[in-house]
Amino acid sequence: MTIAADFSILESQKEFVRRYRQHREEEPRLPMLTSACPGWVRYAERVLGHPITPHLCTAKSPQQIMGSLVKDYFARRQNLSPDKIFHVIVAPCYDKKLEALREDVPTALHSSRGADCVLTSGEIVQIMEQSDLSANDAVVDTLFGDVKEEEVRRHEGASSEGYLAHIFRHAAKELFNEDVGALTYRSLRNKDFQEVALERDGEVLLRFAAAYGFRNIQNVVLKLKRGKFPYHFVEVLACAGGCLSGRGQAQAEDGRADRALLRQMEGIYAAIPVRPPETSAHVQELYQEWLGGADSPRAQAALHTAYQGPGQPASSRDIKW
Repeated sequence: MTIAADFSILESQKEFVRRYRQHREEEPRLPMLTSACPGWVRYAERVLGHPITPHLCTAKSPQQIMGSLVKDYFARRQNLSPDKIFHVIVAPCYDKKLEALREDVPTALHSSRGADCVLTSGEIVQIMEQSDLSANDAVVDTLFGDVKEEEVRRHEGASSEGYLAHIFRHAAKELFNEDVGALTYRSLRNKDFQEVALERDGEVLLRFAAAYGFRNIQNVVLKLKRGKFPYHFVEVLACAGGCLSGRGQAQAEDGRADRALLRQMEGIYAAIPVRPPETSAHVQELYQEWLGGADSPRAQAALHTAYQGPGQPASSRDIKW
């Protein structure tokens, strides 16, 4: 999923810079709110609607982009019809199942659904236990088939795909020609609400925030509706603690989150080297080979989406919020 997240982050970076330059008090384009968390997006669409949804980044989530990559790019490379591929995604989050049911998940490039099945990591454990299956170490396979296990890379941010960090650095360089090294996070109301600021000569140029969990989300929405919101960008995740704390993760015997497992996952993830999405040769190759250029109509259709409002009819399998 890393390469799909590369696309999502790169498209989010470009959209933030564009919104910043087009922002006007009479026609606000900021703050931009991330759109990778399906629980948050579903809540924004089904409950909040306007004026919140116009602030959602239009870049598709990594899961949605991965669906297009598999059912379009990979299918053509393998000379297969998309309906001959059964695409399974493993995620730490039950809301990823809802995301797979979105009306626009069948890609703009093909009519087949991007993700045919979503299993949580906890469900994988249950399947293995009930079926007496064992796991064997294997070489990591990819869309390109040429990445060795030791070359696996991650994005910055242990609790998410690192949208805040990547977009912050890109915006600082693109808008103000500032090179930002390590980010300094400041916790505010609680550990799941943090901010990062870029200052020059006492003036705040950029102010970003990370808001995890619905308690913090509701505070963000309230301030945004009141017009008293000081942030240019907010990384929003429905789960307190971020994606690694998703309810779909394997749980301890008492049904609660397995804290020891969570700490182990954080340690393993932190040990993987960070690779900025801009440095991925495969992504640049795909922009040209698959999409016909980074700014092509095909790229717009494959990598961006539009949002529904509360008045839109819900799917029969949708959750009533």
